[in-house]
Amino acid sequence: MLKTALRNLLAHKARQLMTLLAVCLGVAFVSGTLVFADSTAEAHRAAASKSFAGIAVTVTAKTPPPGAAAHQQTSTLDDVLARRLAAVPGVAAVRPSADGSAALNAADGTPLRVGPGANQAAGYVPGEDGKDSRYPLAEGRAPTNSGELAVDRGTVAAGHFRLGDTITLATDGPVMTKRLVGIVTTEDTRVTAGGTLALFDKATAQKLFASPGHYTGIDLSAAPGTDQSALARRVTGVLPADRAEATTGAAQAAQQALLVDTLTRGYEKLPLVFAGVSLFIGSFLIINTFTMLVSRRTREIALLRAIGATRRQVSRSVLLEALLVGLVASAAGFLLGLGIASVLPDILSTDANTLPQGPLVIGPRSVVAALGVGVGVTVLAAWLPSRRAAKVAPIEAMRTTEQPPSANRSRVRGVAGLALLALGAGVLVPLSGAKDASEENLQNAMSGCALLVAALIVLAPLLASPMIRLTGRLTGPFGIAGHLAQRNALRDPRRTAATAATLLISTALVVGLAVIGNSTGQALDRQAAAGLGADYVISSRTPTTGIDPAAVRRVADTSGVRTASAVTDSTLFTGGGVREISGVDPRTVHDVMKLDFVSGSAKDLGPGRIAVSSTLARTNGVTTGGHLNAGLGRNQEFRKYTVVGVYQDNPVAHDALGARTEVAHDSYLPGSVQRILVRTDGGAVAKTTEDRLRTAVGNSPLLKVQDRQQFVHEAAGTMGELLTLMYGMLALGSVIAALGIMNTLAVSVAERTREIGVLRALGMDRSGIRRMIRVEAVTVAAFGTLLGLAGGLFGAWAVGSLANGAMPQYSLALPWGTLLLVCLLSLTIGALAATVPARRAAALSPLEAVAEA
Repeated sequence: MLKTALRNLLAHKARQLMTLLAVCLGVAFVSGTLVFADSTAEAHRAAASKSFAGIAVTVTAKTPPPGAAAHQQTSTLDDVLARRLAAVPGVAAVRPSADGSAALNAADGTPLRVGPGANQAAGYVPGEDGKDSRYPLAEGRAPTNSGELAVDRGTVAAGHFRLGDTITLATDGPVMTKRLVGIVTTEDTRVTAGGTLALFDKATAQKLFASPGHYTGIDLSAAPGTDQSALARRVTGVLPADRAEATTGAAQAAQQALLVDTLTRGYEKLPLVFAGVSLFIGSFLIINTFTMLVSRRTREIALLRAIGATRRQVSRSVLLEALLVGLVASAAGFLLGLGIASVLPDILSTDANTLPQGPLVIGPRSVVAALGVGVGVTVLAAWLPSRRAAKVAPIEAMRTTEQPPSANRSRVRGVAGLALLALGAGVLVPLSGAKDASEENLQNAMSGCALLVAALIVLAPLLASPMIRLTGRLTGPFGIAGHLAQRNALRDPRRTAATAATLLISTALVVGLAVIGNSTGQALDRQAAAGLGADYVISSRTPTTGIDPAAVRRVADTSGVRTASAVTDSTLFTGGGVREISGVDPRTVHDVMKLDFVSGSAKDLGPGRIAVSSTLARTNGVTTGGHLNAGLGRNQEFRKYTVVGVYQDNPVAHDALGARTEVAHDSYLPGSVQRILVRTDGGAVAKTTEDRLRTAVGNSPLLKVQDRQQFVHEAAGTMGELLTLMYGMLALGSVIAALGIMNTLAVSVAERTREIGVLRALGMDRSGIRRMIRVEAVTVAAFGTLLGLAGGLFGAWAVGSLANGAMPQYSLALPWGTLLLVCLLSLTIGALAATVPARRAAALSPLEAVAEA
């Protein structure tokens, strides 16, 4: 039977090629993703090890407890402590640092990359030789006073700077200008991955990031043979126990490794989704391929049974053939996966997160996953065809090579399909009126969609005949070729349904995601627009920095500005979790926010009095006039707040509103401003007003000025990943569907060789044969697309309605352009997939085809 499996595999290698390609795609995404994750993690670790190279112990200041005395608020890391640490036995060198962050504008005034961890800043702290070993100078000199600055080579290239240029930058607050006097190199991965580095003289860095005469950290290198842990214990002995602590370089590397592992797990998600989709859709192609092969080899299997082969041996022969296909596909997919792993860093890197480059790391889990997934999916998909092969009776098979399905089997299929359809509808229909996007409801909705797709797959063979007959008018213009194409598609409804299943699944997924994504995007647009009364929003680019209060006054004094309302954002801790609260001015809030109060109003906001959104009120069971136990900002001690109003959910106002004086006092950045909402008089040109506002805030790289349209567009930008997923699934499903249609038509042409010869003999020319095959492919593609559209639209209607509870603006909005694109793409796939089989059919010689036994 092993020889038989090998002979069958070699005899039908062209048909198995389609199966191999489908499995290869899935394996490539799985193995490529895992290799990419391992390689990225190793690159992060290698880069981080350079940052920690030579650091045995780092001394940092402890965060003072709330309400600490004034002397405890000042860092104890100064030159006196540095000299004491240098005298500790085992310390080879001491390197103090004053580090923080600073965002820079490019030479043309646009902000360079701004984001958490992307904008490094430090003091250039020279040693005894007058140089800072961490930042070797490449050009120019080190900064020596508060008006000078040095940056790294990457920042020079990104900002198009030259020595002597004046650079605009901000750390946290007012904008500063410095003259560029030096260019350095660095191995800090946060900078080499696309971030920026700004170096100040020591005194300026201490003033900006610590306090005059103090540092943010002190790095110690160890003498040869000194153990890091032992050195850390000795260093701890000379530190003030309540104000500073020592951490070994190994411990810092371990913390970095945990961060890297978390980061790389996030990188795996999207590619693994593509892998799962391709393997799931590809499994139907595998089932269809082996089912057709078993049907073609019915006489052969019957002969094997007649000469003594048992059912188990026949089944094992088919499974062995699948195993061999899986092994070949896994090997090919793994090699392709290496190519995917090499390009994923460039694809997934963004301006806010550039991934480090490094050699590919091929770990055991990648190899095992490639073999396990490829072989496992192929063998499991071939299991049903193997059982069918084992049931072939010798005498029955010798009589005919194709047995129509029994009426009893069709009835069983119909009952099973209707049962699944009823279960799916029974789950989805009640949810459509729930309007509660709870986790339980979402899980039930996903289960209902899965049941619905399963029902369509089971019922597809029964739906094939009536639906394809309905398309007869569409194939009519193609004359006899169109009529024959329709009859050929109806010849074996099970095969037609199995071929269309790949398009059915991919179309249902894409259509469902497209409808939900489009509806949610429009709802977010409406929600943001409905809540914003201001014409411009000035906000910080990073959550850890605020807006200089003086900038609020300058904005208010800008020509054309009618109202400039400062907003302080902070956190509100309630029994139901962590919420966001906006501190506003009750006198101007209605001029810049569109607040729809269900009860109460914002005019009564003040100390101890807040307004809450409808969702927060419902979650905590409070109404206007009631009380809410909550903790505000850094003062997390719960107290009773009087609820003076309940308003409809508003993304601009967040979950609660409070008086800005109180919110700013207890925020993590006391007295800070996170947003300025600006209402203009409408008389000035928009571009002129925007330029004036940017000038009013000093053209700070930490701040962004957005008009209403830009703000609304950003609010809906969260749908980008969903759209990426949608188009990726569409591409994968299209490729696999094309392979399936091509495979089915190739087998169909081989089975109808004599028939095609007769048609040629009766006068049908080669173009007519090609037209017949292409129309048949398009018919099958249209069938799968229609079923997918129906399933996707129904699922999107049921699932999407759950969002209406959390987002009242949500309503079903069909993306007609995307739906039309899906339909056209599916029909195009059918036509293209028929190219090779159509040429082969047209190339048959009439006499040879008729003479073929």
